Amino acid sequence: MKKPLSGVAAGVMLLVVGGSAAAADLPGKFSGVTIDAKLIGGQQYEKLYERIAEWEKATGAKVNVISKKNHFDLDKEIKSDIASNSITWCVGSNHSSFAPQYAGVYTDLSKLLPKSEIDAFVPSIIKSATLDGKLMMLPRAQFDVSALYYQKSLYTDEAKKKAYKEKYGVDLAPPDTWDEVARQAEFFANPPDFYGTQFAGKEEAINGRFYEMVIANGGKYLDEQGKPAFNSEAGVKALDWFVNLYKAKAVPAGTTNYLWDDLGQGFASGTVALNLDWPGWASFFNDPKSSKVAGNVGVKVAPKGSAGIRTGWSGFHGFSVTENCAHKDAAASLVWWLTNEDSQKLEAAAGPLPTRTAVWTWDLQQAENDPYKKEVLTAFQEEATHAFAVPQTPSWIEISNAVYPELQAAILGDKTSKQALDDAARKATQILKDAGAL
Repeated sequence: MKKPLSGVAAGVMLLVVGGSAAAADLPGKFSGVTIDAKLIGGQQYEKLYERIAEWEKATGAKVNVISKKNHFDLDKEIKSDIASNSITWCVGSNHSSFAPQYAGVYTDLSKLLPKSEIDAFVPSIIKSATLDGKLMMLPRAQFDVSALYYQKSLYTDEAKKKAYKEKYGVDLAPPDTWDEVARQAEFFANPPDFYGTQFAGKEEAINGRFYEMVIANGGKYLDEQGKPAFNSEAGVKALDWFVNLYKAKAVPAGTTNYLWDDLGQGFASGTVALNLDWPGWASFFNDPKSSKVAGNVGVKVAPKGSAGIRTGWSGFHGFSVTENCAHKDAAASLVWWLTNEDSQKLEAAAGPLPTRTAVWTWDLQQAENDPYKKEVLTAFQEEATHAFAVPQTPSWIEISNAVYPELQAAILGDKTSKQALDDAARKATQILKDAGAL
């Protein structure tokens, strides 16, 4: 496999030969060009964005970041741009869960970049990034599937071990089922100073967690005909898991307003025992500059639901180029730069799972003498075998936006779980009918 060039050919014009650039011509030269970009924001992304200055220096172009928000807010902004026909920017952060909505917005990157570079990615991820024959985005080192982080000291505390054994009749050990997580969360909780666990409680975040719990309990979110099927026994059990933890005050009272950054900061604060979270936080959690639990973090594969299936909601982040972009060659060069081997090594060093085959091999080699990183990679490597994507419907985000308030209503005690799910299923059915899917 040919290693991508970082800056060797910086002074060479990006040539387009037969519809795609030659690898040796990357990153190219684009003096005087300005690329407007809308990017996902957050602590874990800033190191990558520091590389933009290197690309600017290499190419002579400039990047104007006109928006930097969490992906839920970014999605709303992009939809507003679509509605007002005002997509004048070039590069946008994308995600596999959101991509089906943007089919007409983004261009085919396979026509702008060399095949050798595209082939350097894990084939299954490139396949997932290709919709209707168009390569919609280049994946970052952000293959997302969640594993369970926990505070190790809780499981070596003799007093806690004794109390747990006396109360439940079993030894205290990191949980392997979601029933065990719930039991331990209530056991460890000492509100308002310490909580057993937490969850992101709004938007696609809570709907995605609910979705994977339904699957883990042996249910379906959409049935074989594409109809909502989550208001089932498996769905009620899944939602009850969130409801009961909230009632028991085993989670923070504000968890229904949490998104990913809140969870990351919460676990790093040392006030949460168990935290299902993404690989991008691994380094942050174990860094004494950012985390009070550094040196005390354990990581293991996500627990199983009642059907013996592990939760595994997964996806990946990437960057896309708009059809309206006046400088698609420069924009594609920037997208390549932010996903090339150097960028993926930078991100993977902090914990995210790479999407380039060569970087995955490199990442495993780096972990040989790092017990924590080896534990992280082992957990996430196993978890990746249990990964499953969201239902492949362009209406997924719209459905999420309709379903999550109903999930919140049950969690907050305004409805029973069955009432909330029946109401959510009716809303989701109408969305799919309006979209012509039913």
